[in-house]
Parts: sequence; C-alpha cells; structure tokens
Amino acid sequence: MLVGTDTRDDAAVYLLDEDRALVCTTDFFTPVVDDAYAFGQIAAANALSDVYAMGARPLFALSLVGFPARKLPMSLLGDIVRGGSDKVSEAGIFVVGGHSIDDPEPKYGLVVVGMVHPDQLLRNTGARPGDRLILTKPLGTGVVTTAVKKRWCTEAEIDEVVGLMSTLNRDAAEVLVAHRPQVHALTDVTGFGLLGHLLEILEGSSVGARLDAGAVPILDSARELAVRGAIPGGTRANLASASDRVRFAGSLAGDEALQLILADAQTSGGLLAAVAPGAVDAVMTDLSRCCQAAAIVGEVVEGDAVVEVR
Repeated sequence: MLVGTDTRDDAAVYLLDEDRALVCTTDFFTPVVDDAYAFGQIAAANALSDVYAMGARPLFALSLVGFPARKLPMSLLGDIVRGGSDKVSEAGIFVVGGHSIDDPEPKYGLVVVGMVHPDQLLRNTGARPGDRLILTKPLGTGVVTTAVKKRWCTEAEIDEVVGLMSTLNRDAAEVLVAHRPQVHALTDVTGFGLLGHLLEILEGSSVGARLDAGAVPILDSARELAVRGAIPGGTRANLASASDRVRFAGSLAGDEALQLILADAQTSGGLLAAVAPGAVDAVMTDLSRCCQAAAIVGEVVEGDAVVEVR
C-alpha cells in the first residue's frame, strides 16, 4: 500500500509491480443544482478529480446511486446517470457497473479506479520551502450553490458555476504531471476548502505557507453572495477548524466574507500544487492554455504548519 489514510490524501494507491500502481477513490453527494443532468456531470467530475490529483489516469468507473423511486420520476434518475456517464466518457473511460438503493434523498457519485507509474505518483506531501502555490480554478462554488438554493442567483451566475464544477481537472493534471520532477505536492480543493486542503499539504510536508489573498481567483458573484449570507454550514465549520492555524494580517482579520471564501467547501474545485520556483513560469505558461483562472496564490515557507494570509 503506497498511499493509505495517514496523510488524508485524495485516493488509495496500491503497488501492483515496479511499473504499475492502482489508484482507487470514491465520492458521492446530494444535488448541488436543480438540473439533474448537470448534477450528474458535476458529481462525476468531482469523483474523477481525485484520480487526477494523484497524477494518475482513470481506467473505469462504477456508479453509486441513491434515489427516492416512489417519490420522484425515474426520468430524473435517468438524467442524472446520463450526465455522469457523459462526463466519464469525456474522460476517455466508461461506467462499467455500480450499485443503487432506494433513498429518501437523491445521491449520486462514482467509484473511480485509475493507474499510475509509481515514480509518477503525486501526493499531498513533499512541499518544500520556496515552492510556489498554484491554484487552477476560482473559489466560491459552495457560496454560489448555496445562493442557488435560496433563488438569489441569475441564470448567468448559475451557468458559470455549473460550467466550472463540471470541468474536468484532466488538462490541468496533465500539465502538472508533465512537470512532475518540479511539482512537489498536489491535491484538489474540495470539501475542506482552500485553507483546509492547504493545511493538509503543510502538515504532511512539515512546512508553513504564506497566502496572497489578492491573488486568489474567486468567482465574481461569490463575495457579494457571501456578504448577503449564502454560507454553507460546511464552510463555517472549515473556517472554525482552521482558525488556530491561520493568521489573517491587517484588515483581512476583520474581513469575514473573504475568510469564509478561503475556507469555502468546494464541489469539484481546482488543483492546488506546490511547484519549485524555477519551474513556475513554464508551468503557468502551460496551464494558461487550459485553465483561464490558474494563479500563483502563495509560497511555501519554513516553519510550523501555519498559513499566513496577507
């Protein structure tokens, strides 16, 4: 077992032989948008992301379904599964089985199995002082999807967040894998938010970090919606959990909306990489071809696993 639960990494990794390691992950959740097809796409992209975050390529997927068959029309389930299957096909693989149960609330996701050469494995440990932190997608999906449930969003805002969450992390991962010797740590930003997943990297690497709040990409609507109160419960819990290891400088200490966005529980968020300073320009040039919002958001420093936000 190359990767288990010790560092809270994105997937389990089991060594088959000197050239092959099996990568396995699972993720599923309740609907984050009203459109059933879009929900299926988002859930599939989210599950696939964990394989990409290990530097691996997916091989196949299994569906996980919970559905209230006696309360909702089965056509909705068909739309959910079709959305997931289409996104899996976009990743170049197939859904080859799965399991469903009768459930009071709809749930959908995938088990994804992938493969990686052991020498190409990327983990959420190994960051080094001096590394630059790169984020490939903007934050704020938790805030915006909460606002969607409150009917606070325009159609354009809904389309934007659906498009972001349903975008595969495949292309960004391929860039980072291509620069593998200089990419020292990698994870994806999901339920624990940017701060939570960054702290996992820092704890596993025995280093600290400085985060440039002004450089962090954020969905245009997210800040206003956060101020209005569209805050998921998980986002508040994330910020509370990280509070003793995050220091906000100057006026940021009183900017609750920004603090919550940095801790916002993301669905199908971007990749967060620690990259050697000498490779940053080349990595950013390559990422710019596939990730419009990719940004250098901070740097790794010596010290305890603490994030200084400036």
